[in-house]
Amino acid sequence: MSSPVGAAPERIWLAVEAVDMRLGIDGLSARIQASLGRSPCDGTAYAFTNRRRSRLKLLVWDGTGVWLSQRRLHRGYFTWPSASDAVFALTPAQWRWLIAGVDWQRRDAPAPAHWQV
Repeated sequence: MSSPVGAAPERIWLAVEAVDMRLGIDGLSARIQASLGRSPCDGTAYAFTNRRRSRLKLLVWDGTGVWLSQRRLHRGYFTWPSASDAVFALTPAQWRWLIAGVDWQRRDAPAPAHWQV
């Protein structure tokens, strides 16, 4: 599985609080700036989910523009941190487990070799 830009970003931040999935690039970028105090154009990826944790949106700046991609689970939900912080950083292996719909918080094994960047 690869990111929309072909290579996984170095850092992936999860916005812990659920968002309205109707938000697009501008709305999510504004949320990153206002709520998280970060720049949406800093080269990292920002992931958002809905209340049910069944949908995920990923916002990535690739140096020339912004990519917005969405993933939806038809069964189950994405495992999301329940931290007091506004954002939570994931390793690339944890990110791959998360988008596969696996509970990445319980996975001790590294991601399968075909998932490596």
